[in-house]
Amino acid sequence: MKKLKPLLVAGLVILLSACASGPKMAEVQSSIPTLKTNEGRIYFYRAGSMVGAAIQPNISLNSKVVGESIPGGFFFIDQPPGPMEVVVATEVEKKLTFMLEAGQIRYVRTTIGFGLLAGRVYPELVDNATAEKEIADTAYTGTPLKR
Repeated sequence: MKKLKPLLVAGLVILLSACASGPKMAEVQSSIPTLKTNEGRIYFYRAGSMVGAAIQPNISLNSKVVGESIPGGFFFIDQPPGPMEVVVATEVEKKLTFMLEAGQIRYVRTTIGFGLLAGRVYPELVDNATAEKEIADTAYTGTPLKR
């Protein structure tokens, strides 16, 4: 039992540190820059959950890593209009494709599913009304914003 206690404490510390920390959406919303007329914005987010918390793969957009799928976290990226391909890879790659229009805001939620060896992270496009409610409880994990 004495050997088990430190392992349990270490496991708990790892799980707690796996969730996003930082300012919530309401705290950073006023610092998010206005969207340029010739670009669209994509928000990436993941609900805060202990399920699969240690799994935090990179998120790629059009073959470029733009961030990580962190439980309880969100970030955004502005892009010129056109076709978008989101790829999240753990033991397998999961892809999402969609079109982004100028001035449009899209939301991509990543969720954990079960895999053979490890959890799989799935990207999915979410309607704006649903996403705005869900993202309110997440913490900003992107690059620092100017105040």
